[in-house]
Amino acid sequence: MNSKEMEQIIIERYKQDEDTMILVFAQWCVNVGLDAVALYKQAYPEQGTNERLVEAMTLTAPKEQAGDIDDATLLQVLSLFGNEELAFVVSEEIDRRPRKNR
Repeated sequence: MNSKEMEQIIIERYKQDEDTMILVFAQWCVNVGLDAVALYKQAYPEQGTNERLVEAMTLTAPKEQAGDIDDATLLQVLSLFGNEELAFVVSEEIDRRPRKNR
């Protein structure tokens, strides 16, 4: 395998991991009753519609059928991919929730 092929494989794996991160964020939003697209726009107002997020929303499960996603896990995943602005907006939403729902 040459370096160009290896580079392509690495890029594809990163995109797959990033898609997973987007899906985790989208499902967390569904689970807690928030609009993922609106939160994303709040974090990144200069960007247009995130098509990958819109696509991920079609893959989410209804809240009643989805597994729980811990707030701390979501924040770690967002930070891992450098989405600090989104993690900040998510943290603000977590802080707004009543204590029992955290």
